[in-house]
Amino acid sequence: MVVPGFIRKYKIIIGVAVLVVLAAAPTIYYFRQYQNAQLRLNNPTEAASQDAKNTIGEVGKFMMLPADETPTVMQVTDVTKLKNQPFFANAKNGDRIIIYTKAKKAILYRAEINMIIDVAPVNIGSASATVSSDLNK
Repeated sequence: MVVPGFIRKYKIIIGVAVLVVLAAAPTIYYFRQYQNAQLRLNNPTEAASQDAKNTIGEVGKFMMLPADETPTVMQVTDVTKLKNQPFFANAKNGDRIIIYTKAKKAILYRAEINMIIDVAPVNIGSASATVSSDLNK
């Protein structure tokens, strides 16, 4: 008779412990997300650098990228200003453009669907000036 009561106590203790762990897990997750957001807000340069590295890493899974130079990574913010350029015909706001000036290559990448939209040669003259004035890093 003593054994069933003893087992019932442990079941209750184990049940309460499981509930505490289940309640703590989302709290810890969201606290870490909050800390990451605060870090990004307090250091936007580092956040932009990390975003650029992530974008280059994702695009590097699809094609060989020049290893001898660091590209410029920008985000399309106003696609209406770019519609007259053939390279941006299928662009959407939020797309990333990666420009390798030495390799004379531009890559249009859409992160939300993890797809390269277009790749084109870069004309260092007036075309790059237009691209850089219509995009934000």
